[in-house]
Amino acid sequence: MYYPNYERVNPAIINDIARAINGEYSAIACYEYLSSIAPSAEEKNRITEILNDEMRHYQIFNRMYTSLSGKQPTPHLTEKCPSEYMAGIRSSFIDEQKTVDFYMEVADRARDPHIKEQFKRIAVDEQNHAVWFLYFLTQKK
Repeated sequence: MYYPNYERVNPAIINDIARAINGEYSAIACYEYLSSIAPSAEEKNRITEILNDEMRHYQIFNRMYTSLSGKQPTPHLTEKCPSEYMAGIRSSFIDEQKTVDFYMEVADRARDPHIKEQFKRIAVDEQNHAVWFLYFLTQKK
C-alpha cells in the first residue's frame, strides 16, 4: 500500500503505529499463554480466535509501518501477562478497552483514509475482544 507524503512525514502517526505494533505483539504473547491454560475448550477456542485477530492486526500494522518508515519494526513486549488465568483475563479486558480508545484517537488524527479506516476497523475488533473477556470474567463470579 502506498501512502501519500503527508503521512510519511508525520512522525506522530509512525510512532502511533509502532506503539500499536508493540501492543499487538504483547497481546499475542499473552493470549498464547492464556489459551494454553484456559480452563475449558470454549474459552481456549475463543481466546485462540482473539489471538488470530491480534496476529492479523500485527501484520496490518507491520506493513503500514514498513511502508511509511521504510524500515522493519522491532517489536518488544510492553506489558507482562499475569501468570494466573483470571488475572490475565482481567488485565486483557482492561488492555483491550484502552486499546479501543487509543486506536480511535489515532483514527481521528490520521489524514490518510486507509490508515483511518484500518485503525477504526481494528478498534471494532478490540471492542469485541473486550466483550468476550468481560463475559469470561462474569461467568466466574
